[in-house]
Amino acid sequence: MTISELLIYPIKSLGAISVTETVVEGKGLRYDRRFMLVDPNGDFMTQRTNYQMALLDVAINETAELRVWHRHRPNDVLTLPLTIPTQTEGAEPPRETIGVTIWDSSHVPALLVSAEADQWFSRVLEKPCRLVYMPETTHRDVDPAYAREQDAVSFADGYPYLLIGQASLDTLNQRLEEPITMLRFRPNIVVAGSLPYEEDAWQQFRIGDVEFFGVKPCARCVLTTIDPETGQKGREPLRTLATYRQWKHKILFGQNVLAKPTGALTVGTLRVGQPVNVLQRQEPWLTPPEPF
Repeated sequence: MTISELLIYPIKSLGAISVTETVVEGKGLRYDRRFMLVDPNGDFMTQRTNYQMALLDVAINETAELRVWHRHRPNDVLTLPLTIPTQTEGAEPPRETIGVTIWDSSHVPALLVSAEADQWFSRVLEKPCRLVYMPETTHRDVDPAYAREQDAVSFADGYPYLLIGQASLDTLNQRLEEPITMLRFRPNIVVAGSLPYEEDAWQQFRIGDVEFFGVKPCARCVLTTIDPETGQKGREPLRTLATYRQWKHKILFGQNVLAKPTGALTVGTLRVGQPVNVLQRQEPWLTPPEPF
């Protein structure tokens, strides 16, 4: 089994960036979900309620800056730094910090990026919003029911990493009238060579010099029904997944993952093609499906 794809999402709920190599950090992969859009009340915004966010593409240019544009207006580009310092250079005062809310996490300290970014996103999405950034000083806890005290997460929904086996998507697509891509599920790590839904049972595994723990299957929501190519909402894949991947009224697809802490900011490095070695297995929450 090997890594077939690595994906980061620098701005929560916007487009993915496929990379061949990335650094594993305590809060997640480097640059993953460190930015987020919030409404005027500081509540997080996603494609669940604003389908247009699916059409905002993101890239890192040759000068290590973040570029954002609407797919239908590719010449209207917003350029951002990949990291935002807590204090600007020179004699200017520190950037303003506000408290933001992501699900059950409230009053999470975040830096306001810029008035220019707020105006750009508000215009493109046609609703008032602000762009915020999570500095290294912000510690957002992972659900203590599944994590250790020191485990932290970025602006991701709940866990720093999401892993899915390519075979799991392949067996789902066999059941769908029209196949879908892995982007529907927004994983960080895609693995080739595993059995369908085998990742459900990976309690402990190693990739390169990084040790990971599979903590719980990912409960999927309506966001998976939004086509990332068109921004249109449908009924799949939740309708089909509900027929064989439902557990206690939740639909499961993919594994939420934590990295073994090292006490350092950088935990290790991942590369496409690296082998995945399972060290310990657990009883999966769901029985793997019969071949379709």
